[in-house]
Amino acid sequence: MTTPDSLEKLLARGVDNALLRFGLGKAYLDGNQPDAAAEHLQKCLGFDPNYSAAWKLLGQACQRQGMLEEARQAWHNGLEVARKRGDKQTEKEMMVFLRRLEKATGEGA
Repeated sequence: MTTPDSLEKLLARGVDNALLRFGLGKAYLDGNQPDAAAEHLQKCLGFDPNYSAAWKLLGQACQRQGMLEEARQAWHNGLEVARKRGDKQTEKEMMVFLRRLEKATGEGA
C-alpha cells in the first residue's frame, strides 16, 4: 500500500501531475482523511478533468465529510466523463454510489 508520506515527498521535490495527485487522494482516502483526499483529487482534476476515477473518489471523499450535494455533483460529473470515455466499470460504481446516496437521503423512487 502506498503511503501519503512517500507521495508527499515526490510533491515536495517538485513532481506534480494528475497521477501523483490521484495517488495522494486515494492514499488519504484509504487512511480515512477525506478532507486531504478531496484537496488532492480536486488538484488532480485540475490537471485532467477527464479522469473519471478521480471524480469517483472525490465523491467518496465528499460523502465521508458529510458534503452530500458535493458528492452527488462529483459523481454526476464523473458519470458524464466515464460515459464519454467508455469507462464502464467506473460508470457502474458511480451509479451504485448515487443510488445509495439517493436512498439514504430519501430521494430514491
